[in-house]
Amino acid sequence: MPDKPTRRPDRPHFSSGPCAKRPGWSTKVLEDAMVGRSHRAKPAVARIQDVSDRSRRILGIPDDYRLGLVPGSDTGAVEMALWSLLGARGVQLLAWESFGQGWVTDVVKQLRLDEISKLEADYGALPDLSQVDFDRDVVFTWNGTTSGVCVPGGDWIPDDRAGLTICDATSAVFAMELPFEKLDVVTWSWQKVAGGEAAHGMIALSPRAVERLESYVPPWPMPKLFRLTKAGKLNESIFQGSTINTPSMLCVEDALDSLRWIEELGGRAAVQERSQNNLAAITRWVEKSDWVDFLSRDVKTRSCTSICLILTDPWFQEQTPEKQTSLAKEIGSRLDAEGIAHDIGSYRDAPPGLRIWGGATVETADIEALLPWLDWAWACVRER
Repeated sequence: MPDKPTRRPDRPHFSSGPCAKRPGWSTKVLEDAMVGRSHRAKPAVARIQDVSDRSRRILGIPDDYRLGLVPGSDTGAVEMALWSLLGARGVQLLAWESFGQGWVTDVVKQLRLDEISKLEADYGALPDLSQVDFDRDVVFTWNGTTSGVCVPGGDWIPDDRAGLTICDATSAVFAMELPFEKLDVVTWSWQKVAGGEAAHGMIALSPRAVERLESYVPPWPMPKLFRLTKAGKLNESIFQGSTINTPSMLCVEDALDSLRWIEELGGRAAVQERSQNNLAAITRWVEKSDWVDFLSRDVKTRSCTSICLILTDPWFQEQTPEKQTSLAKEIGSRLDAEGIAHDIGSYRDAPPGLRIWGGATVETADIEALLPWLDWAWACVRER
């Protein structure tokens, strides 16, 4: 049995969602939460609006974009956009991992639109972005959470596009620079880079998206939780601190704590740097490794948040797919049992390997302490 490393991460939380809380977090940050009060009460509405206002300032969202809190985490926000906006013109769906494929399934099988095209790629790569048809509405993830592959900025998106761009940015926002002027709908949740709690989503709408909402009525029934309009006009109250349904004021308070932490660090540039530092630490280790590599094939599209690794050792490659999956899971299980790293297995639909969250709430020192343990766990599996 190989010798165990002596240094341990202070926090073994490397899950890709929900993600680690910010350093120093405790339940004391929730003491002023507006529990026991109506979410319609003025102080509660002000708290909810404060989340939007701070998010807007930190992310640099244009003043003429609407920003609001919606139900159902990022999934709810994306579904709201798809059901409310699509159908006015053709749609093109980009997918290169599980969540992008999920939006393909929903549009094709649930909305059943006629004019659908798809641009797809295998895990580890991007579709050919030069083939995107911006005369259509375009739906895509900014960062593939299950593949560790992100789009390389926004230069591929034209300013004079005819269709809308609908972007699921949940594992990118705060950690990666988003060109909001090229994105008509942006969705995310608090549970990723900000380390907040689940169940609530955020949606940002450009003036072009608002115009679509007020000029187009989808032919299908609209569930209450997806309704962004009222009497043919945008329901502005959603973007002024009110919500479609009852939010958790504990989660709202926790989100405010995360946003204050980001502000204290120095804003989005500071948290982006933290995520990049985490990716850099893993990159240095991978470059010296003889058994692991990044799933992302192109360094320009490599995620600094959902850092996905594959096992490249020749012995591992000789195993059956079932055996490969079992061996990769055993690495994660050993580290979990040691209290070194929780929840670092690759996503169930992704190639067998490891997925380490590198978002800003994870300390680089903990990443550096984890890496020798990965070597240890692999050695245990390889020699067994």
